[in-house]
Amino acid sequence: MAGVMDSVNQRTQLVGQNRLELLLFRLRGEQLYGINVFKVREVLQCPNLTLLPKASRVVRGVANIRGATIPILDLAMATGLPPLENQDPSKSFVIITEYNTKTQGFLVHSVERIVNMNWEEIHPPPKGTGRDHYLTAVTRVDNKMVEIIDVEKILAEVAPASESVSTGVVNAEVHSKAVSLRVLTVDDSSVARKQVSRCLQTVGVEVIALNDGRQALDYLKNLVDEGKRPEEEFLMMISDIEMPEMDGYTLTAEIRSDPRMQNLHIILHTSLSGVFNQAMVKKVGADDFLAKFRPDDLAQRVVDRINATH
Repeated sequence: MAGVMDSVNQRTQLVGQNRLELLLFRLRGEQLYGINVFKVREVLQCPNLTLLPKASRVVRGVANIRGATIPILDLAMATGLPPLENQDPSKSFVIITEYNTKTQGFLVHSVERIVNMNWEEIHPPPKGTGRDHYLTAVTRVDNKMVEIIDVEKILAEVAPASESVSTGVVNAEVHSKAVSLRVLTVDDSSVARKQVSRCLQTVGVEVIALNDGRQALDYLKNLVDEGKRPEEEFLMMISDIEMPEMDGYTLTAEIRSDPRMQNLHIILHTSLSGVFNQAMVKKVGADDFLAKFRPDDLAQRVVDRINATH
C-alpha cells in the first residue's frame, strides 16, 4: 500500500497528450472505481475523525491532516450505496482530493493501484444503469468495468457552491450586446454544464453545451464543412480539461491545428487547482485558463471578451 501512496504523491503533476492516470479503489464488494490522479493530493489510512454536528449525513467527520481540518465524506453513501460504517474506519483509506479550490477526503474501503490510460478508452456511462447520474464515465481495466464517479455532482449536493453572479459584474450595455452572442461550453459533468450555463445566461449570452472533446471537435468540423467560421459563430469556447474520449488539451490542439477554426477564442476551465500547468495552456494554444467554479470570474471573462470584440 505504501507503494501506491508514494506513487500518487510523485505523479500528481502528470499532464499528457490525451492521457490520464486513474487511481483504482473499491467501496463495497468487487466493483472497481477510478479517480483521476491529477485530483489526488495523497492517500492515507483513515485518521481519527471528529464528528460534526449538523453536517450532511455523507460527512463522516473531520480529520486534522498536516495542520488543516479536512471534511471526510463517505463516498459509498454519497453515491447511493449503504455507508461504509460497518467496518472499522482505521481499516479504511482516505483519498485526499482537491476540487474547485476545496480540499476534502473520500473514505473508501481499499485502494488498489494506479493505471495509465488514454482518454479515448474512457467512455460516457451507459444509460439506464440506475446510478448512472453519479457516474461521469466508465472504462475497462484487465477486462473489468471501472466506474468513474462524478465528484463535482457529489460535492454540489453535500456543499452547494454559489452560482449567482454579483451585482455590477454585468451592466446593461454588456447585457444588450450579449443577447445576440453564443458561447460554446464543453464539460462531461452534468453539474458543471448546468453551473456554467446558468452563469452565462446571467450575462445574457446563448449557451451551446456539449459533453466531451470528441463531440465538440465533431460539432466544429461540421460547422466549417458547412462554410461557417467558429470564431464568428461563437464569442468563445469554454472547455473542461478532463473529459472522456478527448481531453481539453487535445481538443484545443486539434482546433489550433485546423486553419478553418484556429481563431476560436478558447478558455480552459478546470476543477484542478494548485497543480495546474500553465506551460501546457501555452503549449496547446489556449487563450486563457480559469479555475472552477467562480461565477464572478467566469462572467467577467465573458464580459471582457464582449467588450474587446463588440
